Amino acid sequence: MEIPLGTLISVGGAEDKGTQAEPNFSPKNDLAFFETGILKRIISEMKGVDSYIEVITTASAIPEEVGELYISAFGKLGCHNIGVIHIKTRDDAHSTDYEERVRKADGVMFTGGNQLRLTMILGGTDFLKIIMDRYMNEDFVVAGTSAGAMAMSNTMIYQGSSQGALLKGEVKITTGLGFMRDVIFDSHFVTRGRFGRLAQAVASNPGCIGVGLGEDTGVVVKRGNEMEAIGSGLILIFDGHEIRHSNLADLEEGEPISIENLIVHVMAKGNFYYVNERKFYVDQLTAIS
Repeated sequence: MEIPLGTLISVGGAEDKGTQAEPNFSPKNDLAFFETGILKRIISEMKGVDSYIEVITTASAIPEEVGELYISAFGKLGCHNIGVIHIKTRDDAHSTDYEERVRKADGVMFTGGNQLRLTMILGGTDFLKIIMDRYMNEDFVVAGTSAGAMAMSNTMIYQGSSQGALLKGEVKITTGLGFMRDVIFDSHFVTRGRFGRLAQAVASNPGCIGVGLGEDTGVVVKRGNEMEAIGSGLILIFDGHEIRHSNLADLEEGEPISIENLIVHVMAKGNFYYVNERKFYVDQLTAIS
């Protein structure tokens, strides 16, 4: 399979945008945001403060407000060359102006909102094909948060409550944007208690690795394989390759599922996970040794 030359950054939502200072620090000295925050890392993976970033608000129900929020957040980090693309319909997605803008950008950022809206509007368009082509063949960054992160893989959760997630049929899956194969991303993972729904998604797709992203937490993916944990929270990895038993195929809708030998890893900042090898590494040095 072709190895992408670009970088994928998938974030669990609610990333620090510099809107609240740490205790005993003024905003200009908020070190977590200005030096080690997720948005800072996104800029660093491009061309630093000189990066040209297009923020794509398609998933959001309040695109103008969300766009302004990212212009402000990136601006606080010294990056001012920020465009906002409000694609609200499939007709909008065929705009040659928007296509030209993503051809010139150093990277794109998909905002949160509704991941199904994102895939239904952008799926199959030349706009998406241009982004995919640049990601596969250039040093181009594709970042997404919340719904924007969940849509990045070819297998995407689009519905499923936390309360009923371990009942058959409660978790709905469809095709995502396809930047990464054999992975299922879930967002707001710890805060919204989404362990059950990702477990069911992986049990029904055991060839996929489940990646549960906590808030203000994400993964930087190189070569479509090497995931580095970033941010302030936790990431849970679900590996279904060694599942020995699941009753999922034999149940009626609404009945509780059982899974044996679902492997779970917990990652924090600086840990690595290689998807193809299904291997957890404490740090980069361990991964390359």
